[in-house]
Amino acid sequence: MKKIGVFTSGGDAPGMNACIRAVVRTARFHEVEVCGILRGYAGMLQGDFIPMDSSSVSNIIQRGGTILKSARCEAFKTKAGRAKAAEELKSEGVEGIVAIGGDGTFTGAKFLAQEHGFSIVGAPGTIDNDLYGTDYTIGYDTAVNTVVEAVDKIRDTADAHDRLFFVEVMGRDAGFIALRSGIGVGAEAILVPETETYIDQLIDKLQRGWERQKSSSIIIVAEGDDAGGAYAVAEKVKAKFDYYDTRVTVLGHLQRGGSPSAADRVLASQMGSEAVKALLAGRKNEMVGIINRKVTFTPFEQAIKHHQKINQELLNLAEVLSL
Repeated sequence: MKKIGVFTSGGDAPGMNACIRAVVRTARFHEVEVCGILRGYAGMLQGDFIPMDSSSVSNIIQRGGTILKSARCEAFKTKAGRAKAAEELKSEGVEGIVAIGGDGTFTGAKFLAQEHGFSIVGAPGTIDNDLYGTDYTIGYDTAVNTVVEAVDKIRDTADAHDRLFFVEVMGRDAGFIALRSGIGVGAEAILVPETETYIDQLIDKLQRGWERQKSSSIIIVAEGDDAGGAYAVAEKVKAKFDYYDTRVTVLGHLQRGGSPSAADRVLASQMGSEAVKALLAGRKNEMVGIINRKVTFTPFEQAIKHHQKINQELLNLAEVLSL
């Protein structure tokens, strides 16, 4: 293999730049050319490629976002669009591709590989940590730490004013960020999509806290919780329990940005390097992951269909510690 391409797609995640850096430098170490594909599948369709060498990825390991950018591309979802992308890639001399992203990224990669024979290896880059085939995804650790830092500050003002805060975090389909950050900040309750939320039980818990003269309470709400987002849950609680002065904070895209944590930098570097080595070894149409500190490979089809299951032991721990 003489030339590979690398791109980022979907929502950005802290550590994507560290992964790009590892891809480029590992490829150059093995004397393989690298081209960066700008704006994901949209750039692929338009032949928006740039040559990359070691100097082009200097001083980016600490940066959030992605230097290759990301964009939505409806045209790539069609066979004609993928054919155009394949034509552009072949014209550029690209033989293998490292795709950095999540579910949608790997779905596109799967079809491109099946229809046009490209060797593609994926590196899981998403703050949601919901991909099957790896313990952690690139960006998840940073996002959790961002939430913890923000909620620690919210706790200070909640305690000063005897307030109840509902804090909404990202997690439309999965509650991984909510669960781990909720334990980390000592939340009184954590609401996630994977479990049903009972408002009356939540109110009972808050009532017990009030009776123990708790000066503040923090409820972490994943945006995809079945009872609604933080505003909806807060309204339902206030209708039956209005002892606390209640506030709602939605952290939103704050969780996507920022300098990646050391854990994410190392994880992204390892995954990027392993993705290149996998391509050179003839592997294709797989996602690189790390499970129990060992490098693993999961077919795109399996990584897409089987989402990571939430840790029941952590759910139980959160319940015990919130009493």
